[in-house]
Amino acid sequence: MTAPERIREIDAVRGLALCGILPPNIVAMTGVHRGAPVDPGPAAHVYETLLHQRFFPLFSFLFGLGSVLFLRSARLRSDRPRDVLLARFGFLVLFGVAHQMLQPNEILLPYALAGIAVVLPASWLPRWATLVCGIAFTAASLAIDQGGITLIPGLFLLGMAAAEYDLPDLAGERGRSLAVVFAVTGAAAIALNVWQIAGGGAAFDTPLPATAGVVTAAAYATGLLMLLRVPGLGGALSFVLEPLGRLALTNYITASALILAADALLDLGERPRVTAAAGTALAILALQTAFSRLWLRRFRQGPLEWVWRCLTWWRLLPNALPSTGGRTAGTG
Repeated sequence: MTAPERIREIDAVRGLALCGILPPNIVAMTGVHRGAPVDPGPAAHVYETLLHQRFFPLFSFLFGLGSVLFLRSARLRSDRPRDVLLARFGFLVLFGVAHQMLQPNEILLPYALAGIAVVLPASWLPRWATLVCGIAFTAASLAIDQGGITLIPGLFLLGMAAAEYDLPDLAGERGRSLAVVFAVTGAAAIALNVWQIAGGGAAFDTPLPATAGVVTAAAYATGLLMLLRVPGLGGALSFVLEPLGRLALTNYITASALILAADALLDLGERPRVTAAAGTALAILALQTAFSRLWLRRFRQGPLEWVWRCLTWWRLLPNALPSTGGRTAGTG
């Protein structure tokens, strides 16, 4: 039951997604009123165009991609890999139900249910059909429901298609293609975000904010993948983001507890302050980065990731690294 080698770039992008969804979670959990006024101020524009709905699509896409990678791994260990994947989603339901006691708007429960309803059936589809369905579901969500939670099925399918078409390997091998994608998505993101700002409060009654969010998420991901190639800077980004991404479940759930503790101490909801909210986000990320790095010096997986893995395979699996210092990282 040794775990397969991780794809470090995916961990880094997942870590970036965790960083990005933290401020919106702080806003949602502390009662800060961030409604869309007729003429939003600069802080609201920054929040709406750089953070809100900009990282949730990325997190959802990665969940679909990771599901395919897990299924591939399960095929090497079980003659019924889809049953294992179903167990993985089923136990994620329990994590989601428990987490809702801290964060009523959390995403683990919707992810688990969408995994059962969408990812499992789609695992029998040819990859071209998964891609077509992903595009159609995403477009329908944006056009009909203006994004939100209904984006999850389409983004899951797009992530699955990306894995089936070996996008992680292609991204690592084709730097020029990656630069082209970043240039296109970056330019489109700037245009859509400027359009959203120009629309003001009226833009929130249209598909524009959610569409800008999906495109901006793609620009963030490809931009990070390019920066990871820069000597020095790439190492610094990996130092921070990879541990966060490897302990994604642990960090996502514990962040909710830390947000509630910070709100009780600082009254973030009663006295909304940008500096206090930003400081809270930075403090939580600094604490989680330090914890993640220290934990991974001794263990293969984070504490909740390990529990989830043991439940999925219904057996107690080793997690401690060998005392010799060898490190075997895994996705299973």
